[in-house]
Amino acid sequence: MTWYALATYRAKTGLRTAIVLDDQAYDLAATWRQVCPQDTRPTWLDQPIAALLNTWASVGPELARLAAASHPRRGELTACDPASLAAPFVPARIFGAASNYIEHANEMGTVLAAKADSQPYMFMKSSTSVIGPEATVYIPPETQQADWEVELGVVIGKRARRVSAASALEYVAGYLVVNDVSARDLNKRSDYPFKHDWFRGKNHDTFCPIGPWIVPAQLIADPQQVRLKLTVNGDTMQDGSTAEMIWSVREQIAYLSTIVTLLPGDVIATGTPTGVGMGRGIFLKPGDVMVASVAGIGSIRNPVAAERV
Repeated sequence: MTWYALATYRAKTGLRTAIVLDDQAYDLAATWRQVCPQDTRPTWLDQPIAALLNTWASVGPELARLAAASHPRRGELTACDPASLAAPFVPARIFGAASNYIEHANEMGTVLAAKADSQPYMFMKSSTSVIGPEATVYIPPETQQADWEVELGVVIGKRARRVSAASALEYVAGYLVVNDVSARDLNKRSDYPFKHDWFRGKNHDTFCPIGPWIVPAQLIADPQQVRLKLTVNGDTMQDGSTAEMIWSVREQIAYLSTIVTLLPGDVIATGTPTGVGMGRGIFLKPGDVMVASVAGIGSIRNPVAAERV
């Protein structure tokens, strides 16, 4: 099966969709013209990724066939500038899993109930927190403890309501890299009787780098056997596996679908392994550079700067 992905890049005419072969992006519509000139031109070729996700059941197989036909001819295709990559799309809803790795919970001082006596703890991130590869993460002046969290991102491909864990992966269109940047000192409050404030700790603008592209679900053999890594200034901070999750991807989808109807384009950030800055007593500062990586998908690099106010 040919590996491929879908990306968004900045062209002179605006944002356009690209097909990725061997980590190189090519304009999707131009690739079709070059590889399939005799075929009827599909109506979805010029659509953004968000629109493609709405018809993923029909579009996905066609993209796979295009990738298989294009791969041997990639030397003939016109490549996109790697520096032109943007976030693949801006999800309307991003659901995040908190304390979903035991070692991460331990480094945060979080005492968890036994899984049999618990359920996933989910929160949401705003669409304005989303940025793409090479975009800058801006640290607001309200926090002194901005932190990193590499995560496997799950992209929903069809409506899901009260689905079983056994069938949950049937609703996944693909996967991407998520860096759930968090303001640790803003996650807690003492001025209200409520201990935690996930809204102000997780939702600042630029606090959700995603990308570099979406890899279709069928190309990730087992989402519970994927390596996650994050470096800061070249030093490895996180190096873990989705095998360490408390709540699997299947279980998270099933749980969320009992609360809301999951829609095409929703993203689930499935939790982070140990190695965050909070556990080390170090935090992001202007001038730092993060690289978040997920095996089988790719890496997103994001510099850090202070927000101008």
